[in-house]
Amino acid sequence: MKVSGIIFIRNAEKYDYPVRESILSVLPLVDEMIVLHGNSEDSTLSILTSIDSPKIKIIDSVWDESLREGGRVLAVETQKALSYVDPDSDWIIGLQADECFHDEDYPAIKKAMNDHLSDFSVDGLLFSFIHFYGDYSLVATGRQWYRNEIRIIRNKPEIVPYKDSQGFRFSNGKKLKVKHSNARVHHYSWVKTPDKQQEKLKYFHSLWHDDLWVKKHLGEQTEFDYSKIDVLETFTGTHPKVYKERVDNYKQPSGLKTGVHIQKLHKKLLYWLEKAIGRKIGENKNYILIEG
Repeated sequence: MKVSGIIFIRNAEKYDYPVRESILSVLPLVDEMIVLHGNSEDSTLSILTSIDSPKIKIIDSVWDESLREGGRVLAVETQKALSYVDPDSDWIIGLQADECFHDEDYPAIKKAMNDHLSDFSVDGLLFSFIHFYGDYSLVATGRQWYRNEIRIIRNKPEIVPYKDSQGFRFSNGKKLKVKHSNARVHHYSWVKTPDKQQEKLKYFHSLWHDDLWVKKHLGEQTEFDYSKIDVLETFTGTHPKVYKERVDNYKQPSGLKTGVHIQKLHKKLLYWLEKAIGRKIGENKNYILIEG
């Protein structure tokens, strides 16, 4: 079995993307790691070249900033990375620059790839997501946070990034049939100092909307308000080993309280109902899960 990894990144230092940790979490699982480096304005390239591994292949790219509708530039960069994958690879791990695998899950991930290697009814592997919010000890669990997504796909040209590259589908729009990997993705996009989070948010929305929209909706605010969260829970697990330095050195923003802070009664009742039954009613799933 041969496995390739792909990731794309631009301006990791400027917007505090933990791309180094993301790459390090993938390396034990792959034979090669395609790193697509966009036209950064900071020390991103130095961060990438500091990772000592013969598996890494850094490829320069230039982002098309005219693709501002629906975050399409992110899908374009993912597709570019896919084009550099070794054609002999069986699986492709597509992790994003603010996501990380836990080292405790390596056996489960390897087992899932091995178990389904010859079962071509399985197009990809699904992962459970943990969305950290504001601090490494807090997770967001409200309805708007997706619970699962595809992060491993077969090496087939007809499998492409979907919309803003949150997941993958066939090029004709059909959903992939997937098995669960029995592993997690730690998603750290919302753990930054308030100033860095606001700066990153403005940049992210600039990939979706024009300048007038960004100015109207984000204004001149310089720090992100983490207190505006509907459901926040305490994280009782552990973090990947590659995250130890970040966790140890992070200072939590003020105003964060765990609990259910949903204001509208019908939404609060829906939240508690879903907690009781263990699933989200009307959940949008970007995949077809093969049970068993």
